Amino acid sequence: MNKQMPPEYYKQLEDIQAVDFVLVELTLYLDTHPNDWDAIEQFNHYAKKSKALKSEFEKQFGPLMQYGRSYSNYPWDWNDTPWPWQV
Repeated sequence: MNKQMPPEYYKQLEDIQAVDFVLVELTLYLDTHPNDWDAIEQFNHYAKKSKALKSEFEKQFGPLMQYGRSYSNYPWDWNDTPWPWQV
């Protein structure tokens, strides 16, 4: 069953993916440049931004991650598809 999601769902998910991509790249860079203060500040900035974006997404559309990394609403909403990795 394919559930149609509003455009904002896809916009917010894309914003999360973009910020998380920056975090992956900064992680790879910092693995080889662990004393780069500016990169560490950028990493922390984007880590905070990622957390805020994910929190906002979950308030509107439900959990992003399982196994205790995201809270569930009542009733249990993990069976309310589509899941983020399905879109």
